[in-house]
Amino acid sequence: QVQLVESGGGSVQTGGSLRLSCAASGSRFRVNTMGWYRQAPGKQRELVADITFDLSTKYEDSVKGRFTISRDNAENTVYLQMNSLKPEDTAVYYCYCNARILTQRRASDYWGQGTQVTVSS
Repeated sequence: QVQLVESGGGSVQTGGSLRLSCAASGSRFRVNTMGWYRQAPGKQRELVADITFDLSTKYEDSVKGRFTISRDNAENTVYLQMNSLKPEDTAVYYCYCNARILTQRRASDYWGQGTQVTVSS
């Protein structure tokens, strides 16, 4: 199994910044894509950003230019720097990774427990 532990959520005012971190741990595994999803009340979970092992990134349109995803492959950690936050960014943010346990043939998806981000106007 791969465990994901998130940190860095909280409450800020409009225009503020937060940085989320997520570390993957376990025994003998290789992480492929890592990323962040979010889910606001009454809405479906949506991809915010993800990053491949070779550092290719993808962003949801509404966060382009404001959020930056990065990762440390040596530490199996992914970060999400969120700037110019807006009230519509308020959601529970979930860390995600696609990883393969080295004793298994296929990779699987793993999720963190979620961290609340609240942006007040």
